[in-house]
Amino acid sequence: MELTRPASLAIPNLAGTAGRLADARFLVLLLIIAGAATRLSFGAMLGLGIDESYMVAAGRKLQLGYFDHPPVAWWLCWAAAKIAGSDAAIVVRLPFIGLFAVSTWLMFRLGSVLYNPEAGLWAAIGLNLSPVFSLTTGSWVLPDGPLDCALLGAAFCLARALPASPGRAWRWWLGAGLCAGIALLSKYTAVLTCAGVILFLITQPEYRRWLGRPEPYVAAAIVALAAGYILAWNASHDWASLAFQAGRGTGHRFRPFAPFAVWAGEALFVLPWIWLPLVVLFLRGIRVNVAEPEMWFQVCLSAGPILLFALISCWASRLALFHWAAPGYLMLFPSLGAWISRRPDRGFHSVKNGILATACLLLLSATVVGTEVRWNWVPEKWERMIFHSDPDLEAVNWTSFPKELAVRSLLQKPRLVVAGTNWRDCGKLDYALGGRMQVICLTNDPHQYGLSSPPAGADGLDVLVVVPFRKDGQLPSEISDHFRNVAALPPVTILQAGQAVLQLGLFVGSDFRAQPYH
Repeated sequence: MELTRPASLAIPNLAGTAGRLADARFLVLLLIIAGAATRLSFGAMLGLGIDESYMVAAGRKLQLGYFDHPPVAWWLCWAAAKIAGSDAAIVVRLPFIGLFAVSTWLMFRLGSVLYNPEAGLWAAIGLNLSPVFSLTTGSWVLPDGPLDCALLGAAFCLARALPASPGRAWRWWLGAGLCAGIALLSKYTAVLTCAGVILFLITQPEYRRWLGRPEPYVAAAIVALAAGYILAWNASHDWASLAFQAGRGTGHRFRPFAPFAVWAGEALFVLPWIWLPLVVLFLRGIRVNVAEPEMWFQVCLSAGPILLFALISCWASRLALFHWAAPGYLMLFPSLGAWISRRPDRGFHSVKNGILATACLLLLSATVVGTEVRWNWVPEKWERMIFHSDPDLEAVNWTSFPKELAVRSLLQKPRLVVAGTNWRDCGKLDYALGGRMQVICLTNDPHQYGLSSPPAGADGLDVLVVVPFRKDGQLPSEISDHFRNVAALPPVTILQAGQAVLQLGLFVGSDFRAQPYH
C-alpha cells in the first residue's frame, strides 16, 4: 500500500505527472544554484564564528572522536583544509554549503514521495527561507549540516521503503540505516529521530508488518554500529563527551514557563511566519494520527526534538539552545509544501508574495551582516545603543594577533606556548596562529583542548597567557599560581577592517606547572 498523495492545485503550468516532476526538478536545481552562490558569498565575507574557529583549530589533529560532538563535522572541515592546503573560512565551509545543496534536493524528493512534486518544490523553498537552516546550518562549520542532510536522507529512504514490496525494499532500508548512522555520528540528538521511526512502525497499522521482516533490523544494526563506535570512544575517554552533553540538561529548580521561552526563540530562528504553520500542521498531525500516514510519519520523526528540549528546559539550569530542536521542524517542511500547493489561487498569490518578501528580507539581512563584518561600516555607537555590545565581533578573525606577536619577536620564540583562559578564546587564538604555536587552555572546562592539547604537555615551558583585558593589569591569581614568575606585556589589539575592536591582556609566565584549577 502506498502513502496517500493528495492532488495539488498550486502551479497550473505543471501539467501531467512527468511534466510536473521535470519542471519542479528544474526549479529546484535553480534554487540550489542560487542558494549555493548566496552562501558562498556570505561565507567568504564572514570570518569564522566562535564555535567554527574552535572546531577548525582544535580539530587540526585528526582524532577518532571529539569532546563536544561525534566526529563527522570535525572530519569534514579537517579534510577540506587538508585537500585545499588552507583552512580559510570559505574553504572549511565548502563541505557544509555542499551538504545543504544535497539537503535541498532531498527535501524536494521527500516532499515528492510523500505528496507530489509541487509539495516537494515548496518544501525545498521553505527550507531555504528559514535562517536557522539556510544561513547557519547551510554554510557554517557546525554538526547540524551533516546531521540534517543525513536525517533527510534517512527519511527519504524510509518513505521509499515503507510502501515497497519486501523484495524491492532492501536497498531503501539499508540506505535508511546508513543515513541514520551518519546522522548519529554527526550529533547525538539524531537518536530522537531514530526513536520516532520506531514509534511510527509501532503505531501505524499499515506498516506494522515491517516489524516481522528482517529489513528494519538490519538497518537498526547499522545504526547500532554507529552507536557502538560512539560508546567505545566515550568509554576510552572517561565518558567525557556524553557526560558533558548530559550535564547540559541538569538543574535544581522547576520553571514551568521555560518551554514558552524556548518555543519563542525557536520561532525567531525558524521565522515566526514559517514556524507557526509548521506548529499548526504538527498539531493537526497529532489530531489525525494514523488516519493520514504521510502526516503521522512526519509527526513521529519531529516530535522528539520539538517536545523534549522544551520539556528539559523546565528544570535545566539554562534554556535549551534554540537550534537544538531544528531537526524536528526540518521533518515538517513536506507538509508545509503540501499545504502551500493546495492553496486556492487567491490564497496562493498571497503566499507567493510572502515568500518573495521573505527572500528579500533574508538576502538583505545576509548582505548587511556580511558587509558589516567585512568592512565595519556601522557606527559603534549604533551597535551599542541597539545591542549593548558589538554583535559582529564573534565573526571577526583575530588575524592581527599573530602579526603583533611577530612584531614583538614572540611568534617564533622557542619553547613558548600560548594559553587562553576559556575554550572560546583558545579557538580564536589557535585559528589565527594557524598551528604555528601550541595552544593550551587554562580552565576547568577546556573542551577539546583538554584532550588534544593537555596543559601537562607544557610543563616547564614559558607560556604566553592571553586574557580578556583588565584595567588593573593583573593576571588572575588562579592563573598566575601556575608559574614561578609572571611579567605583564603591553596589551594586544584586535582589528576589524583596520579599526580597533578588542583589547586582550598579555602576560609571559615562566616555568609552567600544570595543576588543578581553583
